[in-house]
Amino acid sequence: MSKAPDISQSPPVTARPPSSSARTLSQSAVVISILALVGVAAVIFINRRLDAVAILLIIMALSFDFANGWHDAANSIATVVSTRVLSPRLAVTWAAFFNFAAFLVFGVEVAKTIGKTIDPNAVNDAVIFGALFGAIAWNVITWYFGLPTSSSHALIGGLVGAGYAKAGWGIVNFASVKKIMLFIPLAPVLGLITALILMVLIYWLFRKANPSFANRFFRRGQLLSAAMYSLGHGANDAQKTMGVIAVILVSRNALTDVDAIQGHLWIVLAAHSAIALGTMSGGWRIVKTMGSKITKLVPVQGFAAETAAALTLFATAQAGIPVSTTHTITGSIVGVGSTTRLSAVRWGVAGRVVWAWFITIPAAAIMAWLAYHLVTIFS
Repeated sequence: MSKAPDISQSPPVTARPPSSSARTLSQSAVVISILALVGVAAVIFINRRLDAVAILLIIMALSFDFANGWHDAANSIATVVSTRVLSPRLAVTWAAFFNFAAFLVFGVEVAKTIGKTIDPNAVNDAVIFGALFGAIAWNVITWYFGLPTSSSHALIGGLVGAGYAKAGWGIVNFASVKKIMLFIPLAPVLGLITALILMVLIYWLFRKANPSFANRFFRRGQLLSAAMYSLGHGANDAQKTMGVIAVILVSRNALTDVDAIQGHLWIVLAAHSAIALGTMSGGWRIVKTMGSKITKLVPVQGFAAETAAALTLFATAQAGIPVSTTHTITGSIVGVGSTTRLSAVRWGVAGRVVWAWFITIPAAAIMAWLAYHLVTIFS
């Protein structure tokens, strides 16, 4: 019996820093995003006749959504860039398009779950401001240190911290929070297991394939897997901002309840636009951590990691479970890395990332608690 070729042994690649054209595109995306948010605010004011504070809070929510895309851009493009299938400029454009297109595929079950994290009928403006401030502040801090933490869990922490500051634990929907907390460890484990299974299946199916052919095949396949992952990212993370906007509208009696978000297309389009534009402006620091510091990736591994993460995100989005896309793709990357050998995974970096995961909710909650009290003092 002839020995099966090792299709994982493609020439080693490392992530390349973004070119000047990529930087120009990112700067342009920031300008476009600001104009888009102003346009959305105008539409909201004309069509909904909301007060100025509500409009500012909605803009702040969309800014969080933009920051979410910017912070999590690395999750969408790290593997496809680190394997050099796409340049950073093309990768962020590819990811941004599918972040936006996700609204055509998925419902709004995740948005409903987020909107019920705390009692929407007990929320005031200071709670919304505190929650968003805490989430955005934590995103900026972790982006600076290059840690791929969860924007979603930062938002959950912000909502819980600001809600507790206003009304104590009675405002918190612990059934919703428990489900979210359960998937902090489950999401990366599901991604890891799915990635392991996919890698074993791929190795078996391509056991007689020429390594050069397999490398070309999976380089092309990564275009599909990256698109799938970006769809899952848009479906999960954009919906979290929709949930916050729904809470703002409920507090203004513009929605009867959070479940009524289903019939308001402008909320869906605004949230998906903001996250897509944020993705186009994503930070390079986290790309390096995700795409090369945890483990070196080759195209077959990038394909398996993205596909495994996408399948996990599709399932949880359909079930209305707001999981962390960051945790999911990180688990998938560790899974494919460990199929080569356990030493291929830089466990020290992975451990630092895991610690950042578990302190995200309490850290964002503390910042939101402080922001709520500062707002109430000065108002």
